[in-house]
Amino acid sequence: MAVYAIGDLQGCYDPFRRLLDALDFEPSSDTLWLVGDIVNRGPKSLKTLRFVKQLGDAAITVLGNHDLHLLALSVGAVRFGNRFGSLEKLLNAADAEELCDWLRKRPLAHYDASLNTLMVHAGTHPKWSVRKTLARAAEVEDALRDGDFAMLLGKMYGDSPNRWSGKLDGYKRLRFIINCLTRMRMITADNRLDFSHTGTPWHARKNLRPWYAAENSKTAKTRVVFGHWSQLGLIVLPNLISLDTGCVWGRQLTAVRLDERTPTVVQVAGQ
Repeated sequence: MAVYAIGDLQGCYDPFRRLLDALDFEPSSDTLWLVGDIVNRGPKSLKTLRFVKQLGDAAITVLGNHDLHLLALSVGAVRFGNRFGSLEKLLNAADAEELCDWLRKRPLAHYDASLNTLMVHAGTHPKWSVRKTLARAAEVEDALRDGDFAMLLGKMYGDSPNRWSGKLDGYKRLRFIINCLTRMRMITADNRLDFSHTGTPWHARKNLRPWYAAENSKTAKTRVVFGHWSQLGLIVLPNLISLDTGCVWGRQLTAVRLDERTPTVVQVAGQ
């Protein structure tokens, strides 16, 4: 029985299947942790989403920003643009409603106490413990499963507020949580979210740092697995695993085995 975490698929169905073959993945006994962004940019979003759904309990996936955008498109909360044209085929499929309903009910964070490992798409706030991260994620999950979920999908866009406060409420609170868990890369010294830099952290302005480099982080003793940041690439440390290795940009799709003392890394060529 093995547990593998796999980086952003983004509709790259063929590399995904090659990676599963390389892992000798067995759905009846093994488990996949997928860090989100199942869809978009790659050529086979529909096929990828169908396959992940069909894996059932063998795959645990958290929502990424592209997954949330698909959901927003599906209810007309936003309009199609050039960046998201690859999702049009998916939304025209006969089973689109069923697929989006399944996707909408995925978590934004997942934690396994036996592995002491937390999975999110982008990151977690330095002041949030594992328990608080899961609680904040659950606020959004509950809203997405509510009958008025389309309103949230329309209100989630925007970079403000950029600073956490327990006093935040309504859509501002939910937007901040979504931005932390699905969009965050860099933060300021006082833990404000900053979306101005998407490149490598070592080329950022001096007043910015990666979210995982914050001082006194509440998850410092927990292994955090995430994707989202293709310019960051692969990092495998005792308490940090970065998995977006740019498959959709022609680089690699990466899996890291989580249930080993020394994690094994397996990669295949990207799209």
